[in-house]
Amino acid sequence: MAQTSDKLIIGGREFTSRLMVGTGKYASFEQTALALEMSGAEIITVAVRRVNLDRSKESLLDYIDLKKYTLLPNTAGCYTADDAVRTCRLAREAGMSDFVKLEVLGDEKTLFPDNEELLKAAKILVAEGFTVLPYCSDDVIVCKKLEDLGCAAVMPLGAPIGSGLGIRNPYNIRIILENVSVPVIVDAGVGSASDAAIAMELGCAGVLMNTAIAGAQDPIAMAEAMKLAVIAGRLSFKAGRIPRKLYANASSPLDGLIG
Repeated sequence: MAQTSDKLIIGGREFTSRLMVGTGKYASFEQTALALEMSGAEIITVAVRRVNLDRSKESLLDYIDLKKYTLLPNTAGCYTADDAVRTCRLAREAGMSDFVKLEVLGDEKTLFPDNEELLKAAKILVAEGFTVLPYCSDDVIVCKKLEDLGCAAVMPLGAPIGSGLGIRNPYNIRIILENVSVPVIVDAGVGSASDAAIAMELGCAGVLMNTAIAGAQDPIAMAEAMKLAVIAGRLSFKAGRIPRKLYANASSPLDGLIG
C-alpha cells in the first residue's frame, strides 16, 4: 500500500516506480527488455543518437512496449547546447517524447556536464514546451538555476558516468535537497544496490542508472536488486532513522529490572 500511494510526480505526470533505467550497453535487445521488466521501471531512457529511428529496420523500440513505459529520450554524446537542442527536437519530431533527459557534456574523459551550455540548452527547451530533466553536477547553485529556468527535476551526478563509485558527496546532495523544490534524482555513478538505497535514504525522489545494471555479471538479477533497493531506501527515508549516538543505548529499558 505504501508503495502505490507514494507517487513520484514529474512535470505533472505520476509514476509509482522511482527507479529509472537506461537501455544501452546490454548484450542484446532481448536482454534489455527482460532487464527493464525485472527493474519495475516506468521511465526508461533512450539515447536519441544511438537508437535506430527507421522502424523498417530492427530497432530497440521494437522490443519496448510503448504503452507500458514512458520514454525519456536523452542527449547523450552532445557537447554543445545547439547539439542538445537539435537532438531533443529530433526526438519530438520522431514521435518519441517531449519528456527529455538533457545532457551537455564538458569533455570526453570525465563526461562531466558543461553547466554553462546546459543552462543555455535548458532555457531554450523549456521555452519550447519540453519537460526537461537535466543531468548536472552536484552543485546547489546550478540546480537552483535549472529549477528557476523551469526544469521539471534536477539530476545531479552521484559520481562520474559509468564509474560505479556510488554517492561520492552525500553532503552536496543533502544541500541540494534542502534548497530546491523540484524532484532530485541521482543520475550516474551507482554501482550496487546499496548505492541506490543510500541515494533514496538521503531523500532523493529517484535514481537513474544504466551501467550498474547492464554491466553487471547478471543484469537481470541486478535489475531486480536495484528495484528492491530503491523501494527499501524510500521506505527507510519515510520511516525516519534513529539518531546516531556515540555510545550504546540498550534495546530493552533498564528501568524496573528486578535485582
